[in-house]
Amino acid sequence: MHASQGTQEFVENITYDELKIGQSARQVRTLTLSDIQAFAAVSGDINPTHVDEGYASETMAHGVTGHGMWGGTLISSLLGTVFPGPGTVYVEQMLHFKLPVRVGDTLTVTATVTAKDDAEKRVSLDCQVINQSGETVLSGTAVVLAPTQKVRRPAMQVEQWRSFDPQVRLDALLASVSHLEAVRCAVVHPCDTESLRGALDAGRHGLIVPVLIGPEAKLRSVAEAAGLDLTGIEIIPVSHSVEAAERAVELAVSGDVEALMKGSLHTDELMHAVVVARPMRTKRRLSHVFRFDVPMYDKPLLISDAALNIHPTLEEKADIVQNAITLAHALGVPQPKVAILAAVETVNVKMQSTLDAAALCKMADRGQITGGTLDGPLAFDNAVSMEAVRIKGIKSEVAGNADILIVPDLESGNMLAKQLEYLAGATTCGVVLGARVPIALTSRADGANARVASAALAKLLAHHYRKVQP
Repeated sequence: MHASQGTQEFVENITYDELKIGQSARQVRTLTLSDIQAFAAVSGDINPTHVDEGYASETMAHGVTGHGMWGGTLISSLLGTVFPGPGTVYVEQMLHFKLPVRVGDTLTVTATVTAKDDAEKRVSLDCQVINQSGETVLSGTAVVLAPTQKVRRPAMQVEQWRSFDPQVRLDALLASVSHLEAVRCAVVHPCDTESLRGALDAGRHGLIVPVLIGPEAKLRSVAEAAGLDLTGIEIIPVSHSVEAAERAVELAVSGDVEALMKGSLHTDELMHAVVVARPMRTKRRLSHVFRFDVPMYDKPLLISDAALNIHPTLEEKADIVQNAITLAHALGVPQPKVAILAAVETVNVKMQSTLDAAALCKMADRGQITGGTLDGPLAFDNAVSMEAVRIKGIKSEVAGNADILIVPDLESGNMLAKQLEYLAGATTCGVVLGARVPIALTSRADGANARVASAALAKLLAHHYRKVQP
């Protein structure tokens, strides 16, 4: 079972008789400064460790941390509203505080039934609170009186504190690659404000050493109008965007740069230059992978291919899957869970996407796709929601907890990606794999932060390629 922060229409319990040994549920919450301030106001705990940045920076924690009992309330929330839910009465709670929780940490709270007392209807649960790095920050055991009568009531809506901070998520991504040296990157035709600012910001963050390729007069005009400083930045002057793409590919082939970054030109202009240069190609097909931070999901989500391959064949989908797994490995996920999406979770001979999904899973079984755990076909809800998995009775290692979503075609993938970004408040970046060097590829509508994040992916892959040639 899975529940995340957000608006619920109903609250419904799980009765004592329905609970089974080993059954579990989880919720996800990201700590914000507002959470700390609200907890301090309600509890009266104004310990300067939690509310005084000047004092907290001098402590062993080197900064403001959340109240320890804030983590305890997350366990209480899970038990009281979801698992077992309404009608649950606390009897006992033991807690062990292991690590501090800082602003921006995303915590996954899990409760698992370990014992049942039929005489008193008592249930013992193992409680774990784990941060985004997989570290246990809080653990313990709870004993509750489980409800014996079924309850389902409209959820009472209370004011929600903002719990998703895009800047914190971006900072975490940048911190994860800060130990790696910057890589030389050809920035192709960055002739508008956002693409130029994104390239310069990526350089300032130590992600890349930008080599700007484009009409020099136009580059300097854009920089001057936006107040951007090009001092010390290498510029390779060319006449137009097509020439910029060709020159960038030449630099990649010669080894003078280790990554490419799209500027304000059209994607097909850049990718055409890559495709026609045979030394740039590898044994795999080129494919694009989005990386999303989604407010309602407890870990980064990779989606492919929503930008390059329009109607991929089964063979091409195998490359798309393998490329996405490569990025997941570089991001530190050793065995990513890969959901092959379709409109339904059963094989239907009239729906090619379901046949391809089943074939891809069998290819993984036979070692033709390696490094990940595949399942499909899976509908979108089954891929990301443990509640949908429970309701539909799906048995799967991937369902409800996917790291990677493989879409049937570009149209469905592109719509899914834009819905996550524009309706769900997700933040995104993207990179192309399958070439000799990674290609940071964003939409011309993306802002500087998306370009910086994409440069972080390119930097990570460039270092990965030094060890494992694509």
